[in-house]
Amino acid sequence: MDLQYDLIDNRLKEVSVLWCKVCNREAQHEYCEVCGSKTETEIPFEVHWCKHCNTPIIKALNDEGKDICPICGGEAPYLSSDIRPVFPQERLLIEILIAKPFAYAERSVWAQDNRYYIDGKAKTVPTSLFKTLDVSSIIEELKKYEEENLLQYQPVFDQQIQTFIDANKTHLEYIENEAFVFIQSAAKRYGIDQLMISFSGGKDSTVTEDLTVRALSNPSIVHVFGNTTLEFPLTIEYVERFRKNNPRAIFKIAKNKEQDFYNVCEDIGPPARMMRWCCSMFKTGPITRVINNLYGDEKILTFYGIRKCESVSRSKYNRLEEHSESVKIQKQSVASPIFFWKDIDIWLYLLGKHVDFNDAYRLGYDRVGCWCCPNNNSRAQFLSRIYMPEQSVKWRAFLIDFAKQIGKPDPEVYVDDGKWKARQGGNGVKAAEDVKIRFTNCTTEDHAKVYQINKPLDDSFYNLFVPFGKVSKELGRKLIKEVVVLDVKGNVPILSIQPFQQDGYDYAVKVKTMNVADHEDLQRMVSYQIRKYNACRKCLKCESVCKHGAISIIGDMYMINPAKCKHCKACVSPKYLDGGCLMDKYLKTVK
Repeated sequence: MDLQYDLIDNRLKEVSVLWCKVCNREAQHEYCEVCGSKTETEIPFEVHWCKHCNTPIIKALNDEGKDICPICGGEAPYLSSDIRPVFPQERLLIEILIAKPFAYAERSVWAQDNRYYIDGKAKTVPTSLFKTLDVSSIIEELKKYEEENLLQYQPVFDQQIQTFIDANKTHLEYIENEAFVFIQSAAKRYGIDQLMISFSGGKDSTVTEDLTVRALSNPSIVHVFGNTTLEFPLTIEYVERFRKNNPRAIFKIAKNKEQDFYNVCEDIGPPARMMRWCCSMFKTGPITRVINNLYGDEKILTFYGIRKCESVSRSKYNRLEEHSESVKIQKQSVASPIFFWKDIDIWLYLLGKHVDFNDAYRLGYDRVGCWCCPNNNSRAQFLSRIYMPEQSVKWRAFLIDFAKQIGKPDPEVYVDDGKWKARQGGNGVKAAEDVKIRFTNCTTEDHAKVYQINKPLDDSFYNLFVPFGKVSKELGRKLIKEVVVLDVKGNVPILSIQPFQQDGYDYAVKVKTMNVADHEDLQRMVSYQIRKYNACRKCLKCESVCKHGAISIIGDMYMINPAKCKHCKACVSPKYLDGGCLMDKYLKTVK
C-alpha cells in the first residue's frame, strides 16, 4: 500500500496544479496569492482525438505527449474539454432528427451537450429543433428500426468502445488507483458500521458505489437509495437489478410515503430552479429519516457521487466535507471520490470495468434525477416526450393550469418556453399568506409582541419552543393559560406565551421575552417558530438540519423531542435555514 501511495503521489506531482476555488484560478502556492484562501489539488485533463484509431484520448493538460496517440503513435489533436459516448439507441434518434436512419452507424459518435462529434467532426443539433418536431412520428420510426439497429450495429459500437478503453487504459488505472487511495484515507477514522453509500441509480453514484466497495473490500456497506417518486422507470428497473446482482449490500430505500408530488404542487406551486422544494421533501428528508433510524446520534461518513464540473455550486464543495454547515444532512461528513472526474472518466470506468448502469443513458439522457426536474435541459424534456409520453402530457397540462391560476397572459408560451423554471416566490399562490409574519407590539408590556396565527393554539405550538429551553405549563399563570420557557443554563424564565385576542386576528398569541440581553434577537427566533406553525408543509428540511435527530414530522405535526434536543438553536438560526422555514423561501411574494 505504501508503494501505491508513492505512485499516486508521483503522478499527482506530474499532472496536477493548485487551484483556488474562491478566485476560480490556478495558483502557485498552498494559499492563493490573490485572496489567501487554501488551494486544492486539481488534475486538469482534456480530450484529444486520434484520426487513425478514430477514438478519443484523455490527456493531462500539461502532458508533453498529449498530441500523440498511445496506440498507434499518430497525431491526436485537441477535440474538447469533455465528451460522452453516444449509444446506438441515441445515435438512431439523432440520425432520424438530422440525417437518415443508420447514416452514422459505422462511425464513432460522441457528444457534449447538443454538440455531436462524428468521427471527430463536430455537428450541432440546435435546441430549437426539439420544440418543432412531431414526436409521434419519431416514436414510430424508432420502433421501426429498433431491432435492426441493435442486432446489426451494437457489435460495431462495442468494438469502438473497446478501442477507446485500450487507448486510455493507463488513465483508467490512474483514476481508479487515485480514488482507491482517497476512499481508504477518508474511511480511516470511521468504523465500518459508520460508513454509507448514497446510491441514486445514476452513473456517478454507480461509479462511486463500485469504487468504494472495491477499495474497502466490503460489499456489505449500507446503501441508501432515495426514491423521490419522480424517478425514471428505467432508474427503478436498474435499482431492482442492482439489488438482485448485489445481494450482500445492505440496501435501504428512503421514500416519502406521506406526500404526493402533484398535491404539493397544487398547494405551493411547482418547483423551480431556485426553489426546488422537492429535494428536501422527497429526497434529503426521507434519507435523513433512514440515517436517523440506522445511526441515531452517531457521526457517519457518506460516499457521494458529487463532481465539481456538474455545477457552479458543486464546484465550491470540498472533496472531503466534514463541516456540518456545508452538508445538507448535518450528522454526516461527505466524501466524493470522483469529485474531479469528468463525464468521459465516468464512462471509461463503467465501460472499462464492465459495470452495469442505468439504461436511460443509452437513450441519450445525460442525467437521470427526477424526470420533470426544472434543471433538466430542453433535450431531456424532448427525450421524455418520446420515452415517457403520458407523464409528459400530464405534467405539461398541470403547468399550464398553474400558469392560468397565477395570471400568466399566455400560459402555453410560459410553459413551453421554460419560464416556469425561473419562477421565484409565491406570487399568485394562496399559500403565500402563511409565511407572512403579522404582529403588533403589545401596548401594556415591554418586550411583548402579539402574533397572528392561522389556527388555534395546541400542544404542537408550545412544542416549537423546546429549542429555547424547558417548556413549563406548571409555572405559568393558570388564569391566563400562560406557558413559560426556562433558560436551560440559568433556569430562569425567558419566554412567556399566552393565548390572546387581537382585533383583526382570528387567532393570536402573545409572546414576551425577559431576562435576556437581546430581546429582538430572541423575538426574531420566536417569529421563525410562528412561521413554522403557520406554514409547515412537512417538507422535512428541519429533520435534516437537526444533527441530534430531535426533530421529526409525525402525521401532520412538527415535533421536537425534548429528550434529544441539545438547545443548539440550529433550527432557528439563519445560518442553517434562512427565515427559519424553507417555505419562507418558496412562498415569499416578490413585488
